Amino acid sequence: AWAYGLIRQESRFITNASSSVGASGLMQVMPNTAKYVAKKIGMHSYTNERLKDTQTNLTLGSHYLNMVLQDLDGSWVLASAAYNAGPSRPKSWREKLNQTTEGAIFVESIPFNETRTYVKNVLANASYDSILMDGQTTPMKQRLGVIAPKTAVLSELP
Repeated sequence: AWAYGLIRQESRFITNASSSVGASGLMQVMPNTAKYVAKKIGMHSYTNERLKDTQTNLTLGSHYLNMVLQDLDGSWVLASAAYNAGPSRPKSWREKLNQTTEGAIFVESIPFNETRTYVKNVLANASYDSILMDGQTTPMKQRLGVIAPKTAVLSELP
């Protein structure tokens, strides 16, 4: 449901959506990110034109979302923020924490209005989509989790 919540926020399920900064498709994948992911997953025939193909967009966007989630210790809050603002930003915000913090408090401390609102919307959308999919949802407190301080580790994710 989390991926659906993200898609709802990124494109409102409009398959040919495009942004002014060059992101495209349901998951609003950037061309450089798509190239990176395509290489990582062995999609040898990838070209930027294929990013407009719905299945390719979903494949690349979903793999990237999973990469970000793994890189950020399984936190939906951090991974959602990373999808919007880039993976280095939530790492630096987490590094500044003095103690483990409720996810809701961490979200409110995100310094970018756009990213703060984005994370809230993605997680709310995920709750809504979860109910549509299987009639139940994960409590928001559980979705938000807790964010523990951690020294930022460089990763190669774009």
